Amino acid sequence: MSKVPNFFSLKAMNKSHKEISMADFENKVILVVNVASKCGFTKQYDGLEKLYKDYKDRGFVVLGFPCNQFGGQEPGTEEEIESFCQLNFGVTFPLMAKIDVNGDKEDPVYTFLKAQKAGLLGMTRIKWNFEKFLIGKDGLVHKRYSSIATPESIAVDVENLLKA
Repeated sequence: MSKVPNFFSLKAMNKSHKEISMADFENKVILVVNVASKCGFTKQYDGLEKLYKDYKDRGFVVLGFPCNQFGGQEPGTEEEIESFCQLNFGVTFPLMAKIDVNGDKEDPVYTFLKAQKAGLLGMTRIKWNFEKFLIGKDGLVHKRYSSIATPESIAVDVENLLKA
């Protein structure tokens, strides 16, 4: 298990490379996703944005963490990524700075997430773009979803955590 008590004790860089505290999202349900613009799963941006719009007024947020570790499918700068997401998918949820989700330069947010909830067969490493972690208002990871899990399939879990 991670030594970090909960998600809200972490910090990350936003798309402008300014450090923000995850405590800014305290008392919210959060879906953290490692995203990429040139991936077969990129169309999930539509579903992520819909999920965000459907539940944001009830205390839900999607945090997109661009990552270029899987097939070089997120080669752009933060500005290019944001422009692509807005133009093609109307994304309004927060996009963070581009990070690594595995390896020596792994972002501490992902170190925490993976320690909280292993994937298929107990694997902790992120296997591909668009893996998702659902964090409750308590700052703990409640569920981890593979890349093939659609945002629409997660809606019921979001709903349940918002009611909790």
